[in-house]
This record gives sequence, C-alpha cells and structure tokens, in this order.
Amino acid sequence: MAKVSANISIDAETKAKAQALLAELGMDLSTAVNIFLKQMIYEGGIPFNITREIPNKTTLAAIESANKGEDMYGPFDSVAELMEALNA
Repeated sequence: MAKVSANISIDAETKAKAQALLAELGMDLSTAVNIFLKQMIYEGGIPFNITREIPNKTTLAAIESANKGEDMYGPFDSVAELMEALNA
C-alpha cells in the first residue's frame, strides 16, 4: 500500500508529551496515528468515548440531593402521576 503524507496541527506541548509516552511504548507518532485511524475505520467511529468527566453544577447538585435523600420523587404508578409531578 502506498504511503502518503498528511499534515496535522498539534500544540507543541501535546506533541512532546505524546512522543515521550510513545517512545516508552516503542513506537513513533506516525505509527500511533496510523493505529488510531485503522481502529477508527474498524469500529466505524472514534474508538473511545468522548465524554465530560466532571458533571456540570446542576447534575452535581442533583447527585448531592439524591445522596441525602432530598427532592426524591416517585416511583409513579402511572404516566399521569409522573406528568403531574413533572408539571408541578
């Protein structure tokens, strides 16, 4: 398979840290990018979840309330009861 060049922009610090880690793993940046692209093709998308690690303030407040047993609603016996609670 013919090789082609691709130019990508990476900030210098990220590139240096990635190269240092990859050197410990015994590969270079080009090999790592090729592995990533092949895995992306194999999986039909980004090969890892892209999520926020830290919940936002609203979610954190809800988690804290739930842990304290505050503002708990339900269970509901019907959709009508659920809708009544949601609209209250």
